[in-house]
Amino acid sequence: MGPRPSGLDPDMVRRIAGEVRELIDLGFQVAMVIGGGNLFRGLSAASQGIDRVTGDHMGMLATVINSLALQDALEKVGGHTRVLSAIEIREVAEPYIRRRAIRHLEKGRVIIIAAGTGNPYFTTDTAAALRAMEVRADVLLKATQVDGVYSADPKKKRDAERYESITYQQVLERGLRVMDAAAISLCMENRMPIVVFSLATPGNIRRAAQGEPIGTLVKE
Repeated sequence: MGPRPSGLDPDMVRRIAGEVRELIDLGFQVAMVIGGGNLFRGLSAASQGIDRVTGDHMGMLATVINSLALQDALEKVGGHTRVLSAIEIREVAEPYIRRRAIRHLEKGRVIIIAAGTGNPYFTTDTAAALRAMEVRADVLLKATQVDGVYSADPKKKRDAERYESITYQQVLERGLRVMDAAAISLCMENRMPIVVFSLATPGNIRRAAQGEPIGTLVKE
């Protein structure tokens, strides 16, 4: 959503697409798991009286909207893409099938994974961890609004410490808001490194993929 309070910011979508295209040109295989919080949050809807399962399904549909927007932007810069959805919506996306996803990656296509895991009560973080395992990713990159993992909310505490690296166990023990506990536990069990970095800085996606020391590395 860029600087907007909600919705889609076309400039931000185009910038992300350009950075992802740069990764493809550098030879990376890219699988993207897209959230939908800029349009709708199931958990927030539940607090307003909407059934939690219904709200989560509405949130999944929001991720499909974002995925289609990113697909359009990527194709306009010459990228080859496939949107894969965990809930069937065949008119606009392929169903997520692990072997098909891997095949698309092998052919140099960017796969944009929508609708999370397809199940209510599971976050996009958990979906990202799960899909990273399934496609045998080398690293899970979490692009977010802050430039790493902090000891406390840096917006509320100016003296919050930013970690350059931290272990999965420390994240869980300290209750740090990196990803939800299910996602962290899944990454820990499968030794999947996580890099948390800010999406606000242009070029950070490439820097993170190339292993430059930005953000926070979560590892064993």
